[in-house]
Amino acid sequence: MSRAANEATDQGLVQILTPEGQRLPNQMYDAYLGDVDDDMLRGFYRDMALTRRFDQEATALQRQGQLCLWVPLRGQEAAQIGSGRATRPSDYIFPTYREHGVALTRNVSFSEMLRLFRGISGGGWDPRENNFHMYTMVLAAQMPHASGYGMAINLDQHGWDEAKRAAEGDAVVAYFGDGSSTEGETHEAMVFANSFNAPVVFFCQNNQWAISVPFDVQSKVDLVHRAAGYGMPGIQVDGNDVLAVLAATRWALEHARSGKGPVLIEAMTYRLGAHTTADDPTKYRMSEDELAWAPKDPLIRLETYLRENKIVDEAFFAQLATDGDEMAAKVRKDAMAFPVPPLAKSFEQVYAEAHPLIQEELAWHLEYEAGFADESGVGEK
Repeated sequence: MSRAANEATDQGLVQILTPEGQRLPNQMYDAYLGDVDDDMLRGFYRDMALTRRFDQEATALQRQGQLCLWVPLRGQEAAQIGSGRATRPSDYIFPTYREHGVALTRNVSFSEMLRLFRGISGGGWDPRENNFHMYTMVLAAQMPHASGYGMAINLDQHGWDEAKRAAEGDAVVAYFGDGSSTEGETHEAMVFANSFNAPVVFFCQNNQWAISVPFDVQSKVDLVHRAAGYGMPGIQVDGNDVLAVLAATRWALEHARSGKGPVLIEAMTYRLGAHTTADDPTKYRMSEDELAWAPKDPLIRLETYLRENKIVDEAFFAQLATDGDEMAAKVRKDAMAFPVPPLAKSFEQVYAEAHPLIQEELAWHLEYEAGFADESGVGEK
């Protein structure tokens, strides 16, 4: 690895904004924050607050039976907004199923995201419009896809020198959790990406829990140390510090897109809520841990900094609360208005072409469904 890559790896935990809201100097990463002004800081807080408000509304919709499932992200807003805002529109992002904040930075409609969780669509948005891939419900399945996409970028940019790559080149960001880090696909993806020098940033949101399995059971060392085994730089960053995440991701993207190969980022954060709405963390998690992490909340941290430096006033928070409620109301209205396709439609989406077994199952379903129809035709499709 280059000297700069070694310096990035040797930084230890990168933190620029402390839990108490104090900004720290950083000789290496301050250069990547030169454009961060008061407007941008207010924008980061707005992004995180709206994402959390959306998360609350979606959770309520699920509890009311309007969504099949919901995957909360409370506590991980800084990791997502900081990294998402570091990307270029032409960079391609492969999310898991919890990157609602990253989706916001890519202008993916919150409302459209609920189609998947309402059970009426296999996706909800067109990945080609925002370079934001479909959510991946199978752990780590997106990782080899990201490496392959990065390898294809190299083919498209064959012959470009480092300066042209840095200025005009694209990169890939693959999001995954600490639970996915133990999947074979993650290992395979990193081997391929480094072997072929693919411009991929592997961004792990280490929220300390793979459903009910604590991180110290999953791995005996910090994930960032695995990067050396693949021959790539590794950066461990305070995932609740939006400025540190922004700077570290910008460095990693610059490294990747300039032709120097992939980077692993481990963002240390905490899942303040449940893994999904089907989960009860009180069954396996100690309240002491939650209390220890509560003061590190990314929104509280940035709010403290904004207030102490007189970057915001009460009118800012009042307007943001109003905007959040209006957004939540629109999301709810849109979700409830989505047309629900007949279940029979699902049979057409299993294979690209008609399949005899699926045709047989569809015929059984239609016969079963017709059995509920009365003389007036209720129940017929």
